[in-house]
Amino acid sequence: MGPSPSSDTVRYGIVGVGMMGREHLRNLAAMPGAAVVAVSDPHPPSLASALDEAARVGIPAPATFGDHRALLASGSCDAVVVASPNMTHAAVLADVLADGVHVLVEKPLCTTVEDCRTVIDRARDHPGVVWVGLEYRYMPPVAALIRSVESGAVGNVHMVAVREHRFPFLEKVGNWNRFNRNTGGTLVEKCCHFFDLMTLLAGARPERVLASGAQSVNHLDESYGGERPDILDNALVIVEYDNGVRASLDLCMFAEGSRNQEELSVVGDLGKVEAFLPSGLVRTGRRDRGPWEVTEDVALDGRVAHEGFHHGSSYLEHLAFLDAVRTGGKAQVSLEDGLLSVALGVAAQTAIVDGRVVDVAEVLPG
Repeated sequence: MGPSPSSDTVRYGIVGVGMMGREHLRNLAAMPGAAVVAVSDPHPPSLASALDEAARVGIPAPATFGDHRALLASGSCDAVVVASPNMTHAAVLADVLADGVHVLVEKPLCTTVEDCRTVIDRARDHPGVVWVGLEYRYMPPVAALIRSVESGAVGNVHMVAVREHRFPFLEKVGNWNRFNRNTGGTLVEKCCHFFDLMTLLAGARPERVLASGAQSVNHLDESYGGERPDILDNALVIVEYDNGVRASLDLCMFAEGSRNQEELSVVGDLGKVEAFLPSGLVRTGRRDRGPWEVTEDVALDGRVAHEGFHHGSSYLEHLAFLDAVRTGGKAQVSLEDGLLSVALGVAAQTAIVDGRVVDVAEVLPG
């Protein structure tokens, strides 16, 4: 298919209809002008679940395929969402990009820097929109924080901090997400979102990464084919940027007893802005107003028709993607953004394994 849909309705295919693939289906079902017409997955129970979900949300049953190449060969789709397991992204994207359809690929772009770069090379002459699903940018409280920083409310940014205290990794088909070789590692799989936000807020190139982490609590009593999971469940990471900004990540995946799962803060020479999830609170303070004199608002976005797993961010991301498809616009979250978020995760994983500071140029030369 060419890059322009032939009617007012953009026809979507979803590659991979596990947990996140079905979440994309629900978002698109709630979106005017979008229709999920095809899904593919080599796991028959996932295909059956996708059909059940389509019936539940009241959309026509999409065509089902056991292989993404058959979905592409059907010629039925204007756009494809890639929501298959991380380690399949590089191979799936090779076929999707060759087909010429618009594509939104779930994070992480790929599990390695090398595969990310190969995807970028393959997409250079792609006629459509190619978008990386780093949807945390679109969470209303986070989006409000980003706007506040971009407006100059905190002045020149000096420090960015992200805390995620949450539950363990969820169960996936075959529990593929229990092993670094499949995910790229926790700091790639889960935390590419946060590295993307850090870089966006810092407004600069990352130079060095320091990190400490371990697998301390989760999945220690699990075994798959005699192999124990090796994914980290806690980490502290510092990223230094070339403009002097420092960013930190505090990750704990056995911290269900938290009021807010995510807390973000940005501090500049004029003030500080914070965002909290899931409460939606955005708190802003200015140095010239004195200590403890802060404003508080709950950030909402009335466009959200399906809140879903991520506080409406996937729906808002799809709105922006759909607009780009219709207007011929550019991706707001590019392949280069996806590459850099993976590179920082790889650098952090390397820093932990090797017990040393890692120069980003070592992981991402050039």
